Order: sequence, then structure tokens, then C-alpha cells
Amino acid sequence: MSSSDIFIGETIGTAILILLGGGVCAAVTLKASKARNAGWLAITFGWGFAVLTAVYTSAPLSGAHLNPAVTLALALKKDGISWSDVPIYWGGQLLGAMIGAALVWVAYYGQFHAHLTDKEIVGTPDAQATTAKSVEAREKGAGPVLGIFSTGPEVRVAWQNVATEVIGTIVLVLAVLTQGLNGDGKGLGTLGALITALVVVSIGLSLGGPTGYAINPARDLGPRIVHALLPLPNKGGSDWAYAWVPIAGPLIGGAIAAGIYNIAFA
Repeated sequence: MSSSDIFIGETIGTAILILLGGGVCAAVTLKASKARNAGWLAITFGWGFAVLTAVYTSAPLSGAHLNPAVTLALALKKDGISWSDVPIYWGGQLLGAMIGAALVWVAYYGQFHAHLTDKEIVGTPDAQATTAKSVEAREKGAGPVLGIFSTGPEVRVAWQNVATEVIGTIVLVLAVLTQGLNGDGKGLGTLGALITALVVVSIGLSLGGPTGYAINPARDLGPRIVHALLPLPNKGGSDWAYAWVPIAGPLIGGAIAAGIYNIAFA
């Protein structure tokens, strides 16, 4: 695989992943959507199908890592990918995640506007906090549609939030390393794509409740950047105080999974 193939494949694949994954979050969240309140099952299966589609599309070009934690694990794996390719994978993944998030905004443009100007959602000016401290907290915290773009904890306990992301990512990456590699060991094959998609669904159902299961730094960071940049009315903050958790947790989990694989399977 050439550097250009890697970058293009990861950009396209991650864009599809976030378009479909973020799209199901938008469909379930936004008030004017036909799928509003479809629930957690719709979200978990939507993300699983998003993984399946993205992997099938990008595997011929880049091996379909689509996740910096997977790339890190494959670099740490015995006889894995070259470290010189890691920045190329990561760059494509971050760019693709941002493109995918922007496309979700385009697809749901009217719904975003309707949702964020609805008084039942954002309140009236008189009902909103007016003190400087409250306004600052509202602007820095998670806005009403941030969950469409990135993850956040139900209970904010830093060590537990990191641990949850570490555990979920270990499961994902071990599944990739042990079941989902193609013949040359550098990416997901056809059967691996299906297995990995089902693993993502399982992680969402079993471990997704506490943090929203980022298990992918690019999946969280790219859309969070887009949320911060988009001209959304009453969007609130992008919760940058939490943003390090879905970056650090998955990378730690990916490294641990690679260590387990090297000891137990290699």
C-alpha cells in the first residue's frame, strides 16, 4: 500500500464511518427527525453497520484501520505495520472524521436548526442562566447536540471514564488482531469486517452506557472540532475538559491489546 492509498482509504472510510454513525445519533436525537427517540438499540446497530460499510469500502486501499487505536496496536504488534505509516493513517482518520461530521450537519441541516431554536430544547432567554458564571459554564460544557458529534460520560469520574474506554478498546482491538486480519496481516479482511462490526455492536450494548463508547480517538476528536467550528445556533460548548478521555483511553487500550496479543497469540 502506498502512502497516498493509505491516506485516501482512511479518509474515505472514516468519513463513511462518522457519516453513518453520527447520522444515526442525529436521527435519534433531533426533534424533527422521523427516527427521534428510536433508542440505544438503534444507535448501537447503526454504529455497527457504519463500521461494516466503512471497512468494506476502504479495505482495498488502506486495510481499513479507521481508528488510531487500531493503527497503534498494529504498529506494536510483532511483524506489524511500519511506524512511518502511523502518522499517515492517523492524519487520514482525523480528516475523514471531520468530513463525516460535516456531512451529518449538511444532511440534517434543517433538523439542527429546528432543534436548536425550539424553546422546549434550549429554553427561553428569560429561563436561561444570566449570571457570568452560569453562562461561562454553559458555553464550556456539553451543548444540547454535542452527543451527535462526540461522546460524554453519564457520570463524570475521570478514572472510571478512562477505564471504561480502555476496557472497550481492548475488546475491539483484540478482535481485530485475532479474528479480523487479512492474509498479509495489515488490515481487515471480508470476514473480519463482519466480525468487527458485530463486536462494535456488542461493545455498545454491554459497555457503551457509561461513556458512549468512543473506543476511537479520531471518531471523537474530529467531530468535536467540527462541533466547535459549525455555526449552530444555541449549540453550547464542546466540552473540551472531557476531550482527553476518549483520546487517552482508546490509545492505552490499543497498546494493552497489542501487548496481550504479542504475549498470548504471536
